[in-house]
Amino acid sequence: MDSQRRVVSGMRPNGRLHLGHYYGVLKNWVRLQHEYQCFFCIVDWHALTTDAAAGGDISRNAYDMAVDWLAAGVSPSSATLFVQSQVPEHAELHLLLSMICPQSWLERVPSYKDQQLDAQHREHATYGFLGYPLLQAADILAYRAGLVPVGADQLPHIEFARDVARRFNHLYGGEEDFQAKAEAAVRKLGKKSSKLYASLRKSYQEQGDLEALETARALLKDQQTITIGDRERLFGYLEGEGKVLLPEPQALLGDTPKLSGLDGGKMSKSSCNSIFLRDTPDEIEEKIKRMPTDPARVHRHDPGEPSRCPVWQMHLVHSSEDVRQWAEQGCRSAGIGCLECKAPLIEAIRLELAPLQERAQDYEQSPDLVRSILAEGAEQARDEARETLLVVRQAMGLNYR
Repeated sequence: MDSQRRVVSGMRPNGRLHLGHYYGVLKNWVRLQHEYQCFFCIVDWHALTTDAAAGGDISRNAYDMAVDWLAAGVSPSSATLFVQSQVPEHAELHLLLSMICPQSWLERVPSYKDQQLDAQHREHATYGFLGYPLLQAADILAYRAGLVPVGADQLPHIEFARDVARRFNHLYGGEEDFQAKAEAAVRKLGKKSSKLYASLRKSYQEQGDLEALETARALLKDQQTITIGDRERLFGYLEGEGKVLLPEPQALLGDTPKLSGLDGGKMSKSSCNSIFLRDTPDEIEEKIKRMPTDPARVHRHDPGEPSRCPVWQMHLVHSSEDVRQWAEQGCRSAGIGCLECKAPLIEAIRLELAPLQERAQDYEQSPDLVRSILAEGAEQARDEARETLLVVRQAMGLNYR
């Protein structure tokens, strides 16, 4: 199992998905599923951490989310799609990791600190909300995934997951005579590879050469003559620690375009400024026609400044270069009116969403197929998570078989 070839990501089932989700997450997932072994999870337990009374909507929202994923091109033949609560190993790993996670680590997570300062969210002062970063870490570590596609706002959570993995490896990765066993494993690499490994290890430990570290890891991945246990020892020996039982995940930041909502702010359901993936053509037209524009354009002949206009921000994402040039020049010269500027944008979004909506309609008419995809994905995910739990239980002394 190569952790650097595994990707884990998830979404809370909080309602219908919009263009912000499509450009910020789903298009990236569609690409990643053909390059990595991907696990995409509908994190329904996480939805309860901020809204414990949402239970009646969660299953319906989870189903709708699965339809949107499939319609966007996330494929069950290329990735594993599943619902978090259908893989109870997430909960067990969360419990076991809670035994080693200091409470102060959770209280320092920025999202928790920010919520506690906001009186509007004081009802979130629950164990579930405090512990959700650890549950998120368990979601990742259950698959020993090396990569997690996230936005910049989620970087503290990935760092937290790394800290938890590092602490677990420190507490349970050590073994009697580790140094001697690691040196014996180095010799098993063969004369040429062992010499290269030793050189790369020295470069990393003495000079902090990260490229040497990655090269050494790649060297170990290609070795077919050593056992899994020796490989774990050598991964740990690179950094001077014990065996790597839970690989430390890294954030995978994508070059996603900034997508503004209908009011120019961040697109979100709670702000009522979203175009949803399954909005009808008439709904799309109505929403864009009602969009505010540059306030300086009071009259048709008043010139405008595109950078002040939410419509222009959407042109940057959805329109071709020719249309963008036409809209920019027409706005600044007052050569076109705001309704004229919106017309090609409406058409571009309609055309982009049309094939997605056609696929969504097929899945909406086949609910049993969608449920079957999620059930099969849960079984595949459980198989992988069980292997991790076996490693974790044995390391913690909970092996009774």
